[in-house]
Amino acid sequence: MINFGKIELEEVMMEALKAQKINKPTAVQEAVYEEILAGKNMIVQAQTGSGKTLAYLLPLIRKYQGIEKSNKVLILVPTQELALQVHRQIEQLAKNTGSKISSVAVFGNVRIDRQIESLREKPLFVVGTANRVLELIEKKKIAAHLIETLVLDEADKLLHKKVIEEQKMVCKKLMRDTQKLFFSASMPEAAVKAAEELAPQAVIYREKKENTMPTTIQHSYAVVKKNERIEMLRKVLSAHKNQKCIVFINGSYEIEQALAKLTYLHYNVEAIYGRSSKEERKNAMERFKSGKTNILIATDIAARGLHIEGIDVVIHVALPQDKEDYQHRAGRCGRNGKKGESIVFVTENELPHIQKLERQLLIHFAHQTTDNKPKTYNRPKKKAADPKKK
Repeated sequence: MINFGKIELEEVMMEALKAQKINKPTAVQEAVYEEILAGKNMIVQAQTGSGKTLAYLLPLIRKYQGIEKSNKVLILVPTQELALQVHRQIEQLAKNTGSKISSVAVFGNVRIDRQIESLREKPLFVVGTANRVLELIEKKKIAAHLIETLVLDEADKLLHKKVIEEQKMVCKKLMRDTQKLFFSASMPEAAVKAAEELAPQAVIYREKKENTMPTTIQHSYAVVKKNERIEMLRKVLSAHKNQKCIVFINGSYEIEQALAKLTYLHYNVEAIYGRSSKEERKNAMERFKSGKTNILIATDIAARGLHIEGIDVVIHVALPQDKEDYQHRAGRCGRNGKKGESIVFVTENELPHIQKLERQLLIHFAHQTTDNKPKTYNRPKKKAADPKKK
């Protein structure tokens, strides 16, 4: 065994990590390794880019090393893109260690027969979305009674009141003593409470300074009428020509409108969202990651958890719902000491939300004018109370 920070790893795993240019563990990886190895339930919050995927994969690979032809780890994720990303990370570690670690990714909106075929090999890791996992458990293609560890990646999204029932149904299919691990970049109290109901006496790890943003990110906003957002997007993209940009739009219809307009204007753009097919999403991600296209339009859910290097600009065509969502989005740029820019489109009525984000995240937003030149914006002052009304 070799010391990898405070973690002891086999030499072959160390070499595998070096092949991915990983030479030292992150804080969250050191903090949770022994706890997971000991079989404890955990609720883990650590910022985007902190290495959360490896934080649970490294101890689980060691814990189940030598076990073949048996489903032992089930990893639930909110999207097929994240399922494929985690699956590929496991495959990469298997390849670089020369081990027989096996994994399969399963999710809806694609043919189930191919996934069933892959499951016949009884992979150690099953990574997927809850709806498809439940379907495969019902068909007795996933051996639920053999699962010893359940991971919820992007747990705050999976434990949201709109979708939590699916996660609960999966838990009911598993053995009562199944180890449960909840990982996310943000864990609001509602999510923590829901996790504790599913995993009593879970150890909670929260990374310090969860509200900090990289100082390398410049924040700005543009006041735009709703029916002028796509035109403003065109102007902003034109001002950031040849830079790598992620554009967040909340609805599929709005994404299709933006995609059609930008494509017509000869912008090099791709999109991932609910209505796109598996093949379209895969091709879009590959083209964006490889640099063949420099603009990616996505919904929050479609892009959650994806690791993409070299993002220069993040554009929020619609306001993020809360500070955690803003952190997730904006934090995709300005990594590893590089400069990044985060631009939010708002209506006049939404300006108080910008001030709220400033207070919560201790950041400052410059005002982005229509000529795309940031300037300080003198926000209207609150009117003094009328003494006659007292």
